[in-house]
Amino acid sequence: MDDLIALLRDGVRRIRQHHAIEHATLHLLAERYPQRTFAGYSDPVGFVIYGEVDSHALRLAVEDALLRLRAGEAQLAIHFNCGTVLASTALLTTVAALLGGIGQRGVLARFSSILMWVLGALVLSKPLGLRLQQYTTLAQVADRRVMEIRPLAAGKLPVHRVTFE
Repeated sequence: MDDLIALLRDGVRRIRQHHAIEHATLHLLAERYPQRTFAGYSDPVGFVIYGEVDSHALRLAVEDALLRLRAGEAQLAIHFNCGTVLASTALLTTVAALLGGIGQRGVLARFSSILMWVLGALVLSKPLGLRLQQYTTLAQVADRRVMEIRPLAAGKLPVHRVTFE
């Protein structure tokens, strides 16, 4: 049982590290290619980058991201467009909409109440999502080494798989 818990902890740690490297890579790609849009998804083995970039340029961005995170630029692990921000926004606005409608009679009163609750939730959700990324990312990446970066066939959308040793 202890071996299983240790294995799970290591898997979660690796996902958090890859999530941080993915975010740092997305920051660097956005700086280098401001006219392009990129997205990513992390897992225990590495991450996937969606967007128009060649493998060599992506490798440079990943390696630079690793160097900068290792140099202490932990803020690169936090990204405003992370799924954590989107999830916190969806959760808070849904709960706000449900709570806002409780006890309100009449369409206008219900609409006004829900609108106020949802607006409050929207204001709170972004800072909450950014704060939650402190738990979904881990900028301490000294033990991570790129093993491979390869393009994947995914229709018209360019996709690359980044794996770590």
